[in-house]
Amino acid sequence: MSRVRRKNNDFDTDNLLKEQNMDIKRRNFLKAVAGSGGLVALTGASDVLASHTAKTLGDDALGLLYDNTKCIGCKACVYACKEVNGLPPEHTSPDKLWDDPIDLSAKTRNIIKLYREGDKSYFIKRQCMHCVDPACVSACPVQALRKRPGDGIVTYDKKACIGCRYCQVACPFLIPKFEWDKPFPVISKCDLCFEARVSKGQQPGCTSACPTGAVIFGKTKDLLKEARRRIENNPKYIQHIYGEREGGGTQVLYLSAVPFTDLGLPALSEDSPAAFSEGIQHGIYKYMIAPVVVLGFLSFITYRNLKKGDMEKEKEGKK
Repeated sequence: MSRVRRKNNDFDTDNLLKEQNMDIKRRNFLKAVAGSGGLVALTGASDVLASHTAKTLGDDALGLLYDNTKCIGCKACVYACKEVNGLPPEHTSPDKLWDDPIDLSAKTRNIIKLYREGDKSYFIKRQCMHCVDPACVSACPVQALRKRPGDGIVTYDKKACIGCRYCQVACPFLIPKFEWDKPFPVISKCDLCFEARVSKGQQPGCTSACPTGAVIFGKTKDLLKEARRRIENNPKYIQHIYGEREGGGTQVLYLSAVPFTDLGLPALSEDSPAAFSEGIQHGIYKYMIAPVVVLGFLSFITYRNLKKGDMEKEKEGKK
């Protein structure tokens, strides 16, 4: 009995030494992956940053103007968006009786949020900003996200998407959302109802449903003129059109009576983040070095698991 125990202990010691040695090799391998990947990314980024030309707003660009002084928080736009795009209800309350999303998600592409200041309430509408120079498009390695020529709408092709989620990381507005609860997940975001309505000469679901005109649809250049007119004629507005210059400009514009940062909109410079995200993406895939490294890492993991399985079988056989 003691002899059996000793053999098992000897085997465990040998096994432990092998696993420790393998762990050391794995750490060295990961360091090499990180080092080579970082070098490639930095090298590629510097090249692209130097060559990237920021996009400009086209004359036919389409977008939205949201005025939170006109919004009553009815959320008609939220439910119209879901109906037009065939999105399922999202339950956040325990009884699950209502479609009550609290933020953007794979099931909710358009949301109305509430901001309180003393006895006053203000609302904010969030959806894809359809950036003039979109970082998500620059970051996507397979062109699943594209900015349409002419109208500038940022569309998404789920058939091309590989689920890398680079667009989520790149977007300064944190708009693209991932379907975590599906076996074959995709990205979800507002496309201004392009396929369902705009391509057919109709308005997006949100603007057609709004009862107060808090959100309107049209050419972005015309929306900018309307926003300036409202600011000039009414002192209640913050003297700024959010989206006119933020992040290189967006085709979704905001007017507000309270600071935009209080409403959760990020304070961005006038520089487009697309140059940086494009540099990272191009750097990672330059010369296909990073994919080869990743493939090597996956092969290493497979080899390790196979060896571990063989060792466990050997252990079982010696008992």
